[in-house]
Amino acid sequence: MAIILPICKINKLFVLHDKYSVILRKIAVAILLTHLFLNPFNAQAATEQPATVKEDNSIVVTNTLPDVLIEATRLYDNAVGSSNAASQGVVRSEDLQNLPLLRPGDALDTVPGMVVTQHSGDGKANQYFLRGYNLDHGTDFATFVDGVPVNMPTNAHGQGYADLNYLIPELVQRINYGKGPYFAGDGDFASAGSAKFQYRNNLDTNLADITLGSFGYQRVLFAGSSPITSQRNNSKSGDSANRGGTTPSLLGAVDLLRENGPWTEPEGLHHFNGLLRLSDGTTSIGWSVDGVYYDANWRSTDQVPLQLIQSGQLGRYSSLDPSDGGDSKRAILSGEWHSEDEHGYLKTSVFTQHYELQLWSNFTFFELRPATGDQFEQVEKRNIVGGQITRGWVNNVSGHDSITEVGLQLRNDAIQVSLLNTQTRIPVAAVSDDFVNETAAGVYVQNDTTWNDWLRSIVGLREDGIIMDMTAQAIPQNSGNASGNILAPKLSLIFGPWNKTEYFFNAGKGFHSNDARGVIGKIDSTTGAAASPVPALVGSFGEEVGIRTEAISGLQSSMALWSLNSDSELVYSADSGIGSTSPNGSSKRYGLEWDNHLIASSWLSLDANLAWTHARYSTMNDNGAAGALIPNAVNKVGLFEATMHQGAWSGGIETRYISEYPLTQDGGLMAPPSAVTNLRVQREVTHELSVQMDVLNLFNRQYFDIAYAQDYQATTTGLVVPSGITVHPGEPLQFRVAAKLKF
Repeated sequence: MAIILPICKINKLFVLHDKYSVILRKIAVAILLTHLFLNPFNAQAATEQPATVKEDNSIVVTNTLPDVLIEATRLYDNAVGSSNAASQGVVRSEDLQNLPLLRPGDALDTVPGMVVTQHSGDGKANQYFLRGYNLDHGTDFATFVDGVPVNMPTNAHGQGYADLNYLIPELVQRINYGKGPYFAGDGDFASAGSAKFQYRNNLDTNLADITLGSFGYQRVLFAGSSPITSQRNNSKSGDSANRGGTTPSLLGAVDLLRENGPWTEPEGLHHFNGLLRLSDGTTSIGWSVDGVYYDANWRSTDQVPLQLIQSGQLGRYSSLDPSDGGDSKRAILSGEWHSEDEHGYLKTSVFTQHYELQLWSNFTFFELRPATGDQFEQVEKRNIVGGQITRGWVNNVSGHDSITEVGLQLRNDAIQVSLLNTQTRIPVAAVSDDFVNETAAGVYVQNDTTWNDWLRSIVGLREDGIIMDMTAQAIPQNSGNASGNILAPKLSLIFGPWNKTEYFFNAGKGFHSNDARGVIGKIDSTTGAAASPVPALVGSFGEEVGIRTEAISGLQSSMALWSLNSDSELVYSADSGIGSTSPNGSSKRYGLEWDNHLIASSWLSLDANLAWTHARYSTMNDNGAAGALIPNAVNKVGLFEATMHQGAWSGGIETRYISEYPLTQDGGLMAPPSAVTNLRVQREVTHELSVQMDVLNLFNRQYFDIAYAQDYQATTTGLVVPSGITVHPGEPLQFRVAAKLKF
C-alpha cells in the first residue's frame, strides 16, 4: 500500500491521457510490487544509503556512522545511490582523455544515446540528436559550461543555438547529464535533457600539447595552474581542507587550432581560445572567477545534393558555393560562490557575455535567385547578463531526513539579429534587421525526502516567465512585445536499493522558448505574407521508469523506458530565405535505453549503450504533409567502447552506430545507417613526456553526418528538384599525432 499511494498521487499531479503513460505506470507498479513480494524484508541497511558524489569525484556515504570518504573509481561515478533517475549520470575527465574527439562538441557524444554531427563548417555549432529529436543546434537540450548557459534564444541561425567549439576538453573535470524534464533546477531548452560541464580548478601538472594531423590539422594547447599566495599555515593539507583553509589558485589555458578538413575548398579554420580562472576553497566553501575569450573564422562546405555526388558531377567533399563560411566571437566573465554546512547550502553565480556570429550559407543554391544565387548572411551581436541563487535547507519531515531547495534564475539577452541576401558574401538585399530584448526568469522549489530505507521522493514545482520586446528596422510592422509563462510540476520516486538494485519513476513538465521574431512578427520577412504567431513558451511532458543495478560484480547496468510529448515541434528549415527553425505540430515519443559499463579487469573496461526511439507527430498528415514520421528523428543508436590502461600504455576504441532515419513524414526518403570507429593509443615515454595517436574513422567508412529532404536548384539554368536529398559527408580516415609535455 505504501508504494501504491505515491503512484496514485502522480495521477493527481499530472493529467495523463496518452496510452504510453498508462503502460509506464503499470510497469512501475508491477516491478515494485513484485520485488516487494519477493523481498519484503530485504531492504538494505543504513550502511547502504544513497551516496553523494562530490565535485572532486569522491563519494560520501551517509549512515549512522561518521561519513566515510571513498576514492572514486569509474564504477562509482554512476553507482547505485548516486543519481535520481536511471538516465542521469556523470562523465569523468578520464572518459574524455581515453577516447578521441573529432571536434570539441563531440564531448557530448559521451552522453549515452546522444549523437553529435555537423552539417557545415567546424566553426559552427554541432548538430545534436537525442531521444528521437533532431535537436538542430541545441533546441530542447540545455548545455552549460561552468554554470554559464550555452544555448542562445532568438539566435541568428536557430533557436537554442549551442556552440561548444570554445570548450577545452582537457580542462573538463566532469559532465553531469540528465535526460527528460524531471528536475526543477532545469528550465528552458531542457525537455530532452541537459549537460553541465565543470572545469577543473587546478591541474596536477602544467601541460604543453602539440598535435599534428591529416588535412592540415594543427593544434597547440598550453595549460597550467599555480597558487598565487603562500600557504596560510603549515598544517597538513587534509586539516586545511576540512577547515576550508586553502590557497587561491590561478589556472590558465590557451588553445590554438588550424585545419582545412578533407574538403575540396579548404576550410581554413582558425580559432583562438583562452581561459583564466581564479579560485579558492573546497567543495564545501569556495569561489571562482572565470574569464573566457574565443575567436574563430572558417569557410564551410555545407550540405550538397546527393544526386550530384552519386552521378559523379560533384566530388564527395566539394561545395556548390565556396564562399560559405562564418566567424564567431565570445567573451565571458563569470563567477560563483558556494557554502555548505550541516544545516544546508547556498550557491550563487553570475555571468556576463558578449557574443557575435556571422554565417554565410546556401542550401538551395539557385532556386530562389538564379541571377545572384541563394546565399544568405545571418548576423548577430548579443550581450547577456544573468545569474542564479540556490538555497538549500537540511531539515526533518516527521522524523525523516529531508532537503528543501529554492532557486531563482535570471537572464537578459540584448540582441541585434539580421538576415541578408548575399552573393559571395556581398549583401544584395536586407531581409530583416531586428533589435530584440529578452528577459527570462525562473523560480522553483524542490523537496528531497528519504522516507525509509527503500523509498525516497523528490517533488518540485517550477514557474518560468519571459518578456520579449522587438524593434524591427526593415519591417516596422513587426515591432512589438510579447510575454508568456509556464508552470511545471516535477516528481521522482526512488525505490531501494534491494540486492544492489534500485528503481525509479520520474515525471515532469518541461518547455522551450520560441524565437521572438516568430512570437511577435506579424509579417513573414521572406514572403511578405501574414505571419502566424507562435506562443512564447511551448510545453512538453515526460515520464520514465528505470532500473539501475550492480547485482553482477564489476557490471553496472541501467535501463530506462520513457515517453516525451511536445506541444510543438521545432524543425530545421533548409530554405535559404529562412535558414533557421520553424514550428510544426505536436509530437509523441517513447523509447528504451540500456547502458552497461563493465570493469573486465584491472586494466580494461567495456561500455555498451543502446537506445531505441519511436517518434511521431501527434496528428496524421500534419504540417501540410502526408504521414506522421518526424524527419531526422534517429530511432536506433548504439555505442560500444573499450578503454584500457596497462603500465605506460593507455587508450581506447569506440564504434558508434546510427540507424537509418526518415527524411520525410511519409518515410518516402530515408537516410542510410552508419557505423564509425575511432581509435586512440597513448604511450608514456617518461614521467614528463607522452605521445598519442588518434585514428578517426578507422575503417574509412563512407557515411553522412546529416541528410535533409528539400527543394533545390543546383545550377543557374537547371531545373528545381522538388523533393531531393542534400547531405554533408562524414570525414574520411585521418590521423592525428600528439606530443604531451608535463612540467
